[in-house]
Amino acid sequence: MTSVSRGFLLKQKAFLKLYLLEIAASPKDYGSVVLDDLRAKFKPYGYSPSHTEFYKTYKELYKQGFVKRRSEIKGDPHENIQEVFIYYLTEKGKEELEVYRKLMKVELERSIGILQTALEDHYGPVKK
Repeated sequence: MTSVSRGFLLKQKAFLKLYLLEIAASPKDYGSVVLDDLRAKFKPYGYSPSHTEFYKTYKELYKQGFVKRRSEIKGDPHENIQEVFIYYLTEKGKEELEVYRKLMKVELERSIGILQTALEDHYGPVKK
């Protein structure tokens, strides 16, 4: 079972791990497309996962045996081709996803509670 360190707020790697495990459960796209999609999703909040942190997290999941990757060739075979990797969950990864989702729900709620308290302490009641 994976643990999440209880610091001030949820760590970026833990956050990315949740998303990457979920995405690998139903793989559709390769790494750079997944990264672009995550960046677009969180752009309104000023968060853009770095290329380095994104792929370090994938590499860690791979080393732990939670994901495997398959190679695909993109592009015109007579012109510019590119080998890409699509990550998918292993059986061990499917088990980890179930455990990790429960753990992360607690951590996300804890982080929201910290931020909610700070908003209320400094700016009054927060509208929901």
